[in-house]
Amino acid sequence: MSPSSPAEVLGALVTAIDHVGIAVPDLDDAVAFYGRHFGLVNEHEETNEDQGVREAMLVAGDGDTRLQLLAPLRPDSAIGKFLERSGPGIQQLAFRVSDVEAAAERLRGAGLRLLYDAPRTGTAGSRINFVHPKDCGGVLVELVEPHPERSG
Repeated sequence: MSPSSPAEVLGALVTAIDHVGIAVPDLDDAVAFYGRHFGLVNEHEETNEDQGVREAMLVAGDGDTRLQLLAPLRPDSAIGKFLERSGPGIQQLAFRVSDVEAAAERLRGAGLRLLYDAPRTGTAGSRINFVHPKDCGGVLVELVEPHPERSG
C-alpha cells in the first residue's frame, strides 16, 4: 500500500527548500542583475563539467535563502536544451534532505521516477538527484544533501 501523504513518504528527510534554480544564457550578466536589483550576493560559483553548466549560488538576508543561476557550457547540456525549449526562467525547485539515498528510495517506493540510479555530485560537493518532472506536475524537483561542511 502506498503512503497517502508526502509527509508519510519523506517525513523528516526534507529539512528545507534549498534553492530555486534559474536557467540563464549568461551567468555574469545574471549575477550582476540579481545583485544590482535585489541585493543578492554571489556566495559560490563553480563549473560542473559533468552537468555542462557554469553556476552561481546567490544568497539573500540570513544566507539561507538561495537562488541558483545556471548557464550552459554547451548547447547539448540539460540547461542548454532547457533554454532552447523554454527560454530563461525557473528550471527547478530543490529540497534539502538529510539523506539523498533514503529520500530517493522512499520516493521510488511511492512510484516516482528519479533521473539517476545513484546520487551525483552537485554544487559545493553536495549529493543530488532529481525527481522526473512528469511525476511532479511538470516541476523538476531536485533533492540536495549538502556537503557535511555546509549542512551544520
